[in-house]
Amino acid sequence: WFAALLAGAVYCTLACTSFAAHMAGAVLLGAFWQQMAGVGHDIGHNGVTHVWKTDNTIGLLVGNFLTGIGMGWWKRSHNVHHVVCNSIENDPDIQHMPIFAVSPEIFGRFFSSYHQHWVETDAAARFLVSYQHWLFYPIMAFARFNLYAQAWLLLLSDEYVHNKKWEMVASAGFIAWLSSLVAYIPVGPWGNWERVLYLLVSHNVAGLLHVQICLSHFAMETYHGVPYKGEEDEWFRMQLATTLNIDCPAWLDWFHIGLQFQIEHHLWPRLPRHNLRYASKLVQEFCKEQGVNYHMPKWIDAQFDLVAHMKETAMKARDLKRGDAGFYESPIWEGLNAQG
Repeated sequence: WFAALLAGAVYCTLACTSFAAHMAGAVLLGAFWQQMAGVGHDIGHNGVTHVWKTDNTIGLLVGNFLTGIGMGWWKRSHNVHHVVCNSIENDPDIQHMPIFAVSPEIFGRFFSSYHQHWVETDAAARFLVSYQHWLFYPIMAFARFNLYAQAWLLLLSDEYVHNKKWEMVASAGFIAWLSSLVAYIPVGPWGNWERVLYLLVSHNVAGLLHVQICLSHFAMETYHGVPYKGEEDEWFRMQLATTLNIDCPAWLDWFHIGLQFQIEHHLWPRLPRHNLRYASKLVQEFCKEQGVNYHMPKWIDAQFDLVAHMKETAMKARDLKRGDAGFYESPIWEGLNAQG
């Protein structure tokens, strides 16, 4: 399947001369990246061979070389996300200021333990977040470029990364093969603009992956600090509170690449993807017994819920007032910091 997508992309791109064929090649390439992300996700969790060294080696091919996503950066970010999912101060996967705020609790000022800097709601953040429900899908269409940048920033830093030199070689290989593919497109009257459009279309299609990722957590509960302090925020309950599944038929599992069962994945990160649907049945039964909410909307319903949630936060951003500290504050921030 993966080989067919990549081969189809290369054929339409290089062996055909029509503009439509080239754009079809871009779509296939984007679909290839989206599908390979599922394998990269499994590999990153050591869920394929379950041999750490082997999965890491495969990750260089699947992640860095074929898709341009640095496995070292992904593990650094994603492992933290799993431990403190949807924590305002600690989870990098919901720290997207000044563009997105998944909750009004983000407004004000907090220190990001992952990025090691203060995050403030300044004028730019207030303005952009106010329109985040309109910006979400356009930004997701180009989000992949940010992942390339994040991977290289880590590789070029002084921070330790396992197999750093090999990651750099594999990532450079990605740049080389993608650049060559685009350079040798037999373009028509549009010239280099056709090449630019090819890159944009392929990355826009691959942007589906980022929508899938955001659906799992953006509209769910957030909290301050760290969890697991008592029965109310113990491991199982926190994964159910901060994560949702997507209700889909089994024949669409290929499309969702395992991300439709994020609840089970967060409970057992190394559980192989083909076991997640069965695990979902067990977890649902247990949730009914314990009275724990198990949120599993349809794909389209989850999209509407996400946009509605982001719009609600956007409307609250428009009501923010500049405080004495120079940044925009919310009643929640004032309450947490004993203001007023």
